[in-house]
Amino acid sequence: MVVKGPLGIVTGIELGFFVMFIALLVWSFSTYLQNSFAKITLQSAAEDGEKLWESKLESSGLRLGLIGNICLSFLFFPVARGSSVLAVFGLTSEGSIKYHIWLGHMVMTLFTAHGLSYITFWAFTNQISAMLTWEKVDISVVAGEIALVAGLAMWITAIPRIRRKMFELFFYTHYLYIVFVLFFVLHVGIPYACIMLPAFYLFMVDRFLRFLQSRNSVRLLSTRILPDSFELNFSKTQALNFQPTSTIFINVPSVSKIQWHPFTITSSSKLEPEKLSVLIKCEGNWSKKLHQLLSSPSSSVDRLQVSVEGPYGPVSTHFLRHDTLVMVSGGSGITPFISIIRDMIFNAKALNSKTPRLLLISAFKNSSDLAALDIVLPLAGIPYDLADLNLQIEAFVTREKQQPQSQATKIPLSRIRWLKPKPTDSPISAVLGPNHWIWLGGIITSSFVVFLVLIGLINRFYIYPIDHNSNKVFAYSYRALLNILVICFAITATASLAVFWNKRENDMKSKQIQSLNGSSLTPTASPESMFYNAERELELESLPRQTLAEATKVHYGERPDLKRILFECKGSSIGVLASGPKQLRHEVANICSSGLVENLHFESISFSW
Repeated sequence: MVVKGPLGIVTGIELGFFVMFIALLVWSFSTYLQNSFAKITLQSAAEDGEKLWESKLESSGLRLGLIGNICLSFLFFPVARGSSVLAVFGLTSEGSIKYHIWLGHMVMTLFTAHGLSYITFWAFTNQISAMLTWEKVDISVVAGEIALVAGLAMWITAIPRIRRKMFELFFYTHYLYIVFVLFFVLHVGIPYACIMLPAFYLFMVDRFLRFLQSRNSVRLLSTRILPDSFELNFSKTQALNFQPTSTIFINVPSVSKIQWHPFTITSSSKLEPEKLSVLIKCEGNWSKKLHQLLSSPSSSVDRLQVSVEGPYGPVSTHFLRHDTLVMVSGGSGITPFISIIRDMIFNAKALNSKTPRLLLISAFKNSSDLAALDIVLPLAGIPYDLADLNLQIEAFVTREKQQPQSQATKIPLSRIRWLKPKPTDSPISAVLGPNHWIWLGGIITSSFVVFLVLIGLINRFYIYPIDHNSNKVFAYSYRALLNILVICFAITATASLAVFWNKRENDMKSKQIQSLNGSSLTPTASPESMFYNAERELELESLPRQTLAEATKVHYGERPDLKRILFECKGSSIGVLASGPKQLRHEVANICSSGLVENLHFESISFSW
């Protein structure tokens, strides 16, 4: 519906809900103001020692905070990566980040206006000292100021230009959400803070499950080294299933103990039931250090400690419903399409089902980037055949006018390095096992019941006697802290029990996989080096590789004419996927939404991290 603009690429459904949400905020604010202004008169303002406009400014500031809470109540739903709420609406955690960004802008705009309104009011009424108050049984102003400063720090570093150039600053600053939420609760008190409890409760459950999963060191089997990128191949349990275009977060302590980076999974859980692969392009310091560590012949590293969170992705896909699937990528945007192609290989061979015609259009800057096409096919040992797959690859090298003389083939070969994981390294598995949704529902329900019971006992036997049997009043801040601590305890206890129960079953199954990995997945390499050339793979898979080379056409010194290519596609339903730079995705979206043809169905694959 909308391609260019502050919201980016927006569908009609998204635009409709956005407009309705803005209408809700406008209606709520106008109703609040109408009801409050009706009670503010010159006489009432004079009795408080204020001017009429000053009283109305204070009332407006309060109502801006109330409207901000409406946005805050939805803010954490999109960032709960494993939440069942996203799955119900057919959303993915990566695709929902833009909703979190929209809501974040709304929240901080309203809360900033809320704070400035009160500061202006206090300045004109000579009550600036009110900024330093922390009431025992009322609004805590200092807590609100701390929450606002933390929110502003996150807001500023989330500006697209800052986020892209200084991603680590943005990433680490966003951990201030802990400070923001804590002092927001202390600011307004626990009863009113419950408006945001549903979303934040789901986020806390998801965040703790991610923490438990990240404590395990996963089994990294091998890496495939390319000129400017590399593929990591992990062991996984057969019970772990994921859909194409899924993502996983990776941490390598030997490179950085605190950095986590998301990557698109290139493997297919159907074609490769015991392996999970990701392709990493050397674009930042983290990826360059890891590439150097793995590719250097002099490196003595034969085992790499890696932790992961995920995978996260769609519950199901609908690619098979199209007659033709056109995949347009730029640079590293090719990675989600590799998983789609591998998934189609399985559907065509194992299920003997009809697959759509696949057209992959990839734009690269240099000919060395063509090595990414080598990742389209998995390593040896995986049964696959391209004969039944109607695949065509159009690769465009934009900065070179002709093929370099030194380039012997159109698809550069890769080097493979096999690693030696420790027996304690575990294959990647779902943190809650194959019955993830049942366990997640049980954790949410049981932890909330535990919270209600415990907080009820605390209120009845600890807080109530203080409030009613003495002249003391239990401070709102202490009450809020108790509620937060009880929530954390309930989630920690129930989630830990569920994860450890599933981990015990996974450990029993992983012992059976360890011997298999040691015997069949590790090739016989020379003792002096763990490297060997991919030509050995070509000897084992000459037919699929030859078929891939025949299906690939490389164009030098030109860019793809996307409009011509898309309009020439035949069929009643053409699925168009775009992944890569924003300009490329906008160009493809403009073509599909032009209305000149009716058989193009567009889907943008955007990674906002």
